[in-house]
Amino acid sequence: MKGLVGDDEILADGIPQIAFVGRSNVGKSSLINILTNSKVSRTSSFPGRTQEINIFLVNNSFYLVDLPGYGFARSSGLGREKIGELIDSYLFNSIHSQKKVVMIIDANVGLTDKDILMLEELEKFNKDFIIVANKIDKMTQSEYHKKINEIKKVVGEQHLIVPFSSKTRKGLESLSDKIFE
Repeated sequence: MKGLVGDDEILADGIPQIAFVGRSNVGKSSLINILTNSKVSRTSSFPGRTQEINIFLVNNSFYLVDLPGYGFARSSGLGREKIGELIDSYLFNSIHSQKKVVMIIDANVGLTDKDILMLEELEKFNKDFIIVANKIDKMTQSEYHKKINEIKKVVGEQHLIVPFSSKTRKGLESLSDKIFE
C-alpha cells in the first residue's frame, strides 16, 4: 500500500478509484484505516487536517482516495475556496472517474447544508455513491432510529445509507461489500 499526494498521472493510470468525501472531522481517514486494516491515513481530532488529496494504492488493484473535508479550513492552511476547488476538480472533472464515491456524514449531526449540496452535485454528475452514516456508537438506540429516518427522508429511498461506527466497526462488513462490489 502506498500513500501519495494527488497527481493527475496516477489518477489516469486506469486503476479503479474509490473516493471518500465528507465534512471535516467526520471520520474519512479513520474509515480508510479500518478498510485497509492499517494506519495509512493520518487521523486527527482537529478538523481540517487533510488539505490535499491523499491516494492509497491497495494490493495494486484499486486506489482509496481521501479528499479534504469540506466546510472547514484551518487559517494557516488552504482556504475553503481552494479546498472546494480541489474537491470539485477531482470529483466532477471529466478526466477523473471514480468506481464509487463514499459520502460520509456524522449520523449524530445528520445532513448539513454542505452535505446536501454535495449530495446534489453527486446526483447531478451521476456518480455511483453510497452514504455512510458514521459515529452511530455515540447515539442511543432511539436517537439512532430517529436520525437514520431523518437522513432517509432527505436523501430518498434511491440512495443506500450504511450506518457505521469506526469505533465499534458495526456495519463494516456491509460497507465493505457495497464499496468493493
